[in-house]
Amino acid sequence: MAKVVEHGDPGEWAKTNGTVMSLIPVFICFVFLGAFSVSVFMGKYTVLILAGLLASLVFLVVFWRNGIRRIESYFVGARGEEKVALELRSLPDDYHIFHDYVAGKYHVDHVVVGPSGIYAVETKNWHTQVTVEDGYILYGEQRLPSKNPLKQAKAQRTAVSKVLKEKNLNSDVIPVLCFASNTFVEKYVNIDQVDVMNLSELVEWISKKEQIFTSLEVERLVKLMNV
Repeated sequence: MAKVVEHGDPGEWAKTNGTVMSLIPVFICFVFLGAFSVSVFMGKYTVLILAGLLASLVFLVVFWRNGIRRIESYFVGARGEEKVALELRSLPDDYHIFHDYVAGKYHVDHVVVGPSGIYAVETKNWHTQVTVEDGYILYGEQRLPSKNPLKQAKAQRTAVSKVLKEKNLNSDVIPVLCFASNTFVEKYVNIDQVDVMNLSELVEWISKKEQIFTSLEVERLVKLMNV
């Protein structure tokens, strides 16, 4: 029997896209800084040019500091995806794992395909306590995240389902929200049709689900998803 097969590199898109998006404002500041510096070098000491040069320097410092912080947050997320990928490798035979799976406008962290079904896994690597209250995910001191991770998981499930339908595959996709840091107090719970759990629960939870696909059906799904 075939062992677990991986497709793509976990966390690669988060690191690459995060770095580029975080540093775009810095690049723009360098352009303006260069333009104003050339003007000054050519002897054009107008008030507007000097003000523009000073503003460019100030914004460069601000955007650089903010950009570095954003890059760090993207890399934390990428490390979470790598941890999940490492854990998923211990799934039973005949499972396939797609990392950074492109589904429409989404890059789904992991799509797991195997005998027990198809799973769209949204990964969070939060290092503070995570709880549930009134159907909402809260972290730290009962704070709401800037983006609702449940909505993210459901949106990605919908995106993967759409890709499958376009390939004439009408299989259900199970949305999963996984905390790579194992900081989810409840360990496992289903909230608004999303299975929410710690990484420590993920492999066993997938493995124990009832088989719905044969090995041949799994191979067919994987081939079509790779097209």
